[in-house]
Amino acid sequence: MQISGKLRLPEGKRVAVNIGCDFDAASVWLGTYKLFSPAYMSRGEFGAAVGTPRLLRLFEKYDIQTSWCIPGHTIDTYTDICKEVVAKGHEICHHGYAHENVTELTYDEEKTVMEKGLEALQRIGVTPRGYRSPAWDFSENTLSILEEYGFNYDSSLMGNDFYPYWIRPVKVNADKGNVYGPPSKVLEIPVSWYLDDFPTQEFVGDQGEDGLRCVHEVFERWKSTYDYACKLDGACFILTLHPQTSGRAHFIKELERFIQYMESTGAWFTTLGNIYHSTENTRDFIRVDGSAFV
Repeated sequence: MQISGKLRLPEGKRVAVNIGCDFDAASVWLGTYKLFSPAYMSRGEFGAAVGTPRLLRLFEKYDIQTSWCIPGHTIDTYTDICKEVVAKGHEICHHGYAHENVTELTYDEEKTVMEKGLEALQRIGVTPRGYRSPAWDFSENTLSILEEYGFNYDSSLMGNDFYPYWIRPVKVNADKGNVYGPPSKVLEIPVSWYLDDFPTQEFVGDQGEDGLRCVHEVFERWKSTYDYACKLDGACFILTLHPQTSGRAHFIKELERFIQYMESTGAWFTTLGNIYHSTENTRDFIRVDGSAFV
């Protein structure tokens, strides 16, 4: 059975809202799409040179704490703007090195990517406690690597929509039922492709992805999901943005309106780390195997 936990919200707040910015820049084109042309690099450059400053100004205007998931490649390419994100007080999470697909990596290769990402984060003064997998996927080794490196929480999986839960390793079988192991000490703060800007907005012609959907359609879906979360007890709403996507003029205008709506209806804008610390029983959770959560 999945073990989830509701959140302890500040007085007067109805739902915890995390705005997570996946600052992929060029790495998403390199790692996920295997596209290396200067045209695709320029889209990543837009995210660093234009989109990120716009988002930082917007968050500062509304005094919002957000979480930035930054690949090491972005740090090494656009060091100054990454340092600015840190200086503005936003949370920074590990997001691979060059947006690698971890399902294609061996155990040793995945550990190397983990270490390269950590080294890049350390160069801007960050020791992350949270992780988000590039392209939101896990290998059979990812969970044990997260435990080995002492991560407290992940935000890559989709086993719930409004409540954090403790990840269980799963043995996948095609000829019989899947078998779950005992819950890990790593807390999952779940994501959803429905609450991500990239799939509906980014045109990737080489890959047959159209994108370019109407922004009003996107925000109507987001508002509907947010309204549902507000009716629950101790829920969270996890939104994923990309500076090269949400930093576009037409999109950021609608994003500001959505922030205004959430602000007026009891949203607690906060980081993934604060959601982790606000999840009930995070510290006194006892795993199924009888060992204490530490």
